[in-house]
Amino acid sequence: MAEHEHVRVAVVGSGFGGLGAAVRLRREGVTDFVVLERADSVGGTWRDNSYPGCACDVPSHLYSFSFAPNPDWPRTFSGQEHIRAYLEHVTDVFRLRPHIRLNSEVKRMTWDGEKLRWDIETASGSLSADLVVSATGPLSDPRIPDIPGLDSFPGKVFHSARWDHDYDLRGKRVAMVGTGASAIQIVPAIQPLARSVTLFQRTPPWVMPRMDRAISGAERLLHRQLPFTTQVRRGLLWGVRELQVQAFTKRPNELGAVEQLAKRNMARAIKDPALRAKLTPDYRIGCKRILLSSTYYPALAQPNVDVVASGLSRVEGSKLVAADGTGAEVDAIVFGTGFHVTDMPIADRVVGADGRTLAEAWKGGMEALRGASAAGFPNWMTIIGPNTGLGNSSMILMIESQLNYLADFVRQLDVLGGRAALDARPAAVAAWNHRVQERMKRTVWSTGGCTSWYLDANGRNSTIWPGTTTEFRRATRRVDLAEYEVLRVPAHAEVTAV
Repeated sequence: MAEHEHVRVAVVGSGFGGLGAAVRLRREGVTDFVVLERADSVGGTWRDNSYPGCACDVPSHLYSFSFAPNPDWPRTFSGQEHIRAYLEHVTDVFRLRPHIRLNSEVKRMTWDGEKLRWDIETASGSLSADLVVSATGPLSDPRIPDIPGLDSFPGKVFHSARWDHDYDLRGKRVAMVGTGASAIQIVPAIQPLARSVTLFQRTPPWVMPRMDRAISGAERLLHRQLPFTTQVRRGLLWGVRELQVQAFTKRPNELGAVEQLAKRNMARAIKDPALRAKLTPDYRIGCKRILLSSTYYPALAQPNVDVVASGLSRVEGSKLVAADGTGAEVDAIVFGTGFHVTDMPIADRVVGADGRTLAEAWKGGMEALRGASAAGFPNWMTIIGPNTGLGNSSMILMIESQLNYLADFVRQLDVLGGRAALDARPAAVAAWNHRVQERMKRTVWSTGGCTSWYLDANGRNSTIWPGTTTEFRRATRRVDLAEYEVLRVPAHAEVTAV
């Protein structure tokens, strides 16, 4: 990286959001950009999460870019290795590698109000950019809870997103802490290998069958020969999920029938009434993310698996003690305890126009205009920002909507001409957030009776989008300049607002 390099756009992260932004910039004719990646390869969360059994719970043909269809998905639900290979393929097909700076973790980004640019310090050098696109994603920084005594545990400890492949679990007594999307894939994968598996379950999840199968050679040939069939398949998958949204956002009581299907899924594998009672949630399905697995419950029914219906409270040497007093001697602890979603570490590294960090600005909760722009942070956009998450469909749909917004943001700067920046007006951000939170009140995520990672420290849902992907795409089709303050640099180099 050049010592005083300046680019028009700096993209942070090379997962789906960052690579998608890079492709969209090139399609808009912008070639003066870099993608800053902290690791030594692209892929984001699909590079980092390589734990046994790792796979996506969204169908393959929907969990891919519309502009880069893949006719050769091997399974209806793709494994981690297939998705990572797809992202490498996108990187090559769209010739993004010359733009990518690997091993370039962003240490700090500071807004220069006189030059209307971002000064960026990375692990590989410094640069500046007119526009920053933050695509670090909410599932990038693992969260390990502060457990008393954990530091003195004599065995192996790691998070699911930092799996230690050099550590052999065969014959080991393993503790799995957490029952989220990662845990329900890990437990069936390690159960046949481990001497014992103790699952510390603070809250049981609702689990539906995962209708996964191999995609036949004939199907793949059809998709290669007739590309429109891939789009039809994608469209059908999208349409079904779009119809389901109403139950999540407006009529949560209708989800009771889905709960009965989930209970039947459990009953098929779990015959012990006591274990079934432990595994039955007491909240409305959908309040937490609905998980998909056809192997989780059968694994829990095996004699070498013990379910502790209580969260991990403390560690005493090699003994783990749950909040209810249950103890277990283990050799290894695997944390499937999620990520820093509502307190993303990147926010501590972004310094805005008034000298505050984004973390300080978001102390009361994350807020961004149309999920992209934070007030006081000019020419800074986030992909998968506040209230852009989904509970039942593909995040790629939301990412592509935000890429539409990014494209128009760049066009608006071109139309304005000269040195210009756009800063979201606080009133516009507040109005957008108010509308989102008002809609949130009647959703299953607010009324379902659970505490989920969708909620921030203040109990507010700053994560999920309370509507359809169609509504979000309509809301992000173009930038409304009335929602922004236009900043310019006059001849005497003082920033004024017009």
